[in-house]
Amino acid sequence: MDAAVKPQGCTNIKLRQVMRRVAQVYDAEVGRTGLKGTQYSLLSYACKLGPIRCGDLAREMKIKPSTLTRNLRPLVDAGLLAMAPGPDARSRFVTATELGRAKRQEAQRRWRVAQEEMNQRLGPQRVVALHALLDECMDLLSEVDTGEDDE
Repeated sequence: MDAAVKPQGCTNIKLRQVMRRVAQVYDAEVGRTGLKGTQYSLLSYACKLGPIRCGDLAREMKIKPSTLTRNLRPLVDAGLLAMAPGPDARSRFVTATELGRAKRQEAQRRWRVAQEEMNQRLGPQRVVALHALLDECMDLLSEVDTGEDDE
């Protein structure tokens, strides 16, 4: 690291502050469909990848299996996702229902509005640079595992 560059402040706090502001924009738009942002994300992954084993879905989403299980319940209860038995007694498959696919399509339109707002407020070049930096950071931090659940 360059000796002249010394980070100031808490990275955790700064990231959480930015995340809260970004989440407010997405949650406000996607929330118009009755879904939370995290539910839309899960529903989108299930639509795109399903039917998919729960463990594989958790890995794809970069979340803990226990977090996935907790987040699946409301979507299954609402009839947006369905669970099916896997090849053995311990595995299960997640798949989107017709209702789930329709809800995802509705929510995707709202998500696009939120994405355009982010692009406008931050500027497209900054968003592209931010995505690249976040991807790089995820790769560098990929082996960090505290044992805590992700949201």
